[in-house]
Amino acid sequence: MKSLLRALALLSAAVLLSGCEWTVMRPAGDIAMQQRDLIVLSTILMLLIIVPVIFLTFFFAWKYRASNTEAEYAPDWHHSTRLELIIWSAPLAIILVLGTVTWIATHKLDPYRPLDRIDANTPIAEGVEPLVVEVVALDWKWLFLYPEQGIATVNELAAPVNTPIQFKITSSSMMNSFFIPALAGQIYAMTGMETKLHAVINREGVYKGFSGNYSGDGFSHMRFDFHGMSEDGFDAWVEKVRAEGVAFGRDEYLELEKPSEREPARYFSDVDPALYEAILNMCVAPGTMCVHEMAHIDSLGGGGVDSTENYARLRYDNRRADQPSEAPGATFPEAGRDARDTEPQGFEPRPVSPEDTVPQPTEELDIDEGTEPMRPSQTRTTEGAPGKAAADAEAERR
Repeated sequence: MKSLLRALALLSAAVLLSGCEWTVMRPAGDIAMQQRDLIVLSTILMLLIIVPVIFLTFFFAWKYRASNTEAEYAPDWHHSTRLELIIWSAPLAIILVLGTVTWIATHKLDPYRPLDRIDANTPIAEGVEPLVVEVVALDWKWLFLYPEQGIATVNELAAPVNTPIQFKITSSSMMNSFFIPALAGQIYAMTGMETKLHAVINREGVYKGFSGNYSGDGFSHMRFDFHGMSEDGFDAWVEKVRAEGVAFGRDEYLELEKPSEREPARYFSDVDPALYEAILNMCVAPGTMCVHEMAHIDSLGGGGVDSTENYARLRYDNRRADQPSEAPGATFPEAGRDARDTEPQGFEPRPVSPEDTVPQPTEELDIDEGTEPMRPSQTRTTEGAPGKAAADAEAERR
């Protein structure tokens, strides 16, 4: 009966595991393929050490077991130059190879580095420009803007196959991670900062993308479909978005920016061309100062007293204080009080009272042998001894 239950448990585990995708090891983009090859090569190199060590561990345990009276017994053995060379040279060689491979791959697969090939056999033709996609991580959804096409989408991304793609990535609030396993590695999306990713999709299909970094309640639903299409298919998709989309400006973005979960795919056309820069510089809302403005003021040495008028323009999160739920990353509770009215918020400092003064020594206090009690006119050092002036006067008196 136990054997049957064990077999059923193993069968159930196998069935469950069969539903897992093998995307990382079967990617559809050249960058992801190179990363896959790097994983395989690194694993093989490490197994060259791990497998012999595990095998020899079991082999010696079996050969020198207590019941094997024919095994050689050498209690005085303590050194073997040949064995030392093998033990140290093999791992050292593996480390040198791994280090070389890692150094080359780190520069070759740098996400900021523009692509120089479509695949292993096809270099990028001279004059070919990448498709630019601006990515914004929202709570909890993804916004994709196509500046050259003048469109934007929510939770749906598309690109033609064998065409270089340049992603410009930022976030509206929380730190996230943009990840399409079939296309390339993950890269972080951060507020007020822009990261970049260059990639290419080599095979048509629909692939899954998601956030690889926890960012709050709706994090697990930050998923989207990435469509790898032919050139004609991509052009048709762009026309579909233009036909079905609605105008998308700053007001529409501020409404979209509000936290929500399980958002369906949405299309926008007639997109404000300056919207992404405003998102990146955290100045979409009316009256807020852009980050590059702040940097310019700082480069000039600050605004002095005149800069106090900028205080209201720098309170980025405060525009959400009137919402029923707490804004992500804010420092006020859901009670409804205004955010950051007084900074820092918390307990008021306790007023100083006469009881807080340091007590003066008395005759009853213990003193070291050979010294006299300190008189009230004497000053006190941090260690409780008479001050320097009083000590000098005492020395002269003696």
